[in-house]
Amino acid sequence: MKPTPLIVAALLVLAGPAAAADGPHAHSSPVADGRAVLELSPAERAMILEEMRLFLAGVQGMIGALGQQDMAAAAEAARGMGRKMVHEVPPALRAKLPLEFRQIGSSVHGDFDQIALDAETLKDPGHTLGQLSATLQKCVACHAAYQIRESGFAAAH
Repeated sequence: MKPTPLIVAALLVLAGPAAAADGPHAHSSPVADGRAVLELSPAERAMILEEMRLFLAGVQGMIGALGQQDMAAAAEAARGMGRKMVHEVPPALRAKLPLEFRQIGSSVHGDFDQIALDAETLKDPGHTLGQLSATLQKCVACHAAYQIRESGFAAAH
């Protein structure tokens, strides 16, 4: 199967800037997307991205459980993304994160605790999916507002 330009573009997006730098348009400047840039050290960036991957895995677990109408498993997956997931943020990283970014993150953890509680007590997959959708809107809004770059990453303009 010959890769189409759309598939190639999607793979470049998924592979990230390192792969794109070697691509046919390496000389092109990236288009400013309007999001606020969070300049973080490689370790700080890795910490934030690891938490995002844990959220994504947890959401997948919830959806799988809801598909089986296993409300106990859905609650367990949600609880894993609640306050239980919160870890101490190093002061240097905390100082770099805007208040709104931190508030959204805290709110999302709280949402998952509530989702877990409601999944256990109400046992209503539709209700849980509605709560999950509302929480994911916060994730979408945050990803639309911010991008994370490693300190010293010089974007060509």
